[in-house]
Amino acid sequence: MKKLLFVYNARAGKSQISSYLSEIINTFTEEGYLVTAYPTQYRMDAFEKIKEMAPLYDLVVVSGGDGTLSEAVKGLMQCDVRVPLGYIPAGSTNDFARSVAIPKNMIEAAKYAVNGQRFPIDVGSFNGEYYCYVAAFGAFTDVSYETPQNIKNIFGHVAYFLQCVKSVGKLEAYSLTIEHDGELVEGDFVLGMISNALSIGGMTQLVSKKDVAFDDGLFEVVLIKMPNSPSEFQGLLGRLITGDLDPRYFVTFKTASMRITSESEIKWTLDGEAGGEYSVVEIGIHKKAIDIVIPPMLNPD
Repeated sequence: MKKLLFVYNARAGKSQISSYLSEIINTFTEEGYLVTAYPTQYRMDAFEKIKEMAPLYDLVVVSGGDGTLSEAVKGLMQCDVRVPLGYIPAGSTNDFARSVAIPKNMIEAAKYAVNGQRFPIDVGSFNGEYYCYVAAFGAFTDVSYETPQNIKNIFGHVAYFLQCVKSVGKLEAYSLTIEHDGELVEGDFVLGMISNALSIGGMTQLVSKKDVAFDDGLFEVVLIKMPNSPSEFQGLLGRLITGDLDPRYFVTFKTASMRITSESEIKWTLDGEAGGEYSVVEIGIHKKAIDIVIPPMLNPD
């Protein structure tokens, strides 16, 4: 009999998985899987459990927010055996699920996790640490992990917006030197994102769909130059949300590797979680590193 490891974060989102857990496991069982279900107990528990146990299973499925998914990806990257990953989104924003068209409905997502198609995706590396879909610094990028879980549970995606509004008057410029593909970019930037996703922070127009491929070995990089005032920055956010990335205000490019040097240490966010503070960052990509199971007729390409 096929074996499935199901790792879930019972606290993610509005703790909705508690209402669907039995039906989700039954969905897996009906497809011929012997299921081991494990509720995470603490941060990085999903990583540890998957790193240890995944090679013993035919399929790993995780449920939680983007942070739980990120832990799963990190765990699978530590395994010698390539085990496919299914995902049931249960967080407040679920950027990765939006990007690959995994439905919000947990039962539908569970069905796709066992019946979908395997699709290889790239995985990023950040100073040697793996991440799934985005490394970011600057304005608003700490909102995800600094917003209290109870607030996110009550207000969902609106919670992020409320926290962003509170942060508008706290803009900080970062003086950076960026090296990529033999080119040098220098300047003062208020926000930067190195991503492999169609949705970041719940915003789905940051990068055009035609410009993003999840398996091409390239990141999409967006940097916002320091504005003259908070009100001007609000206008730039509007441009960002609509995908109007005017080169007067934005620096954009695609790359497989880059080095970012700053005059002082900068707080980074990896997949919506705190990523540490660094003055020098090396970012790379592992092409087609893991297999994600997605809806069969919704290949992201």
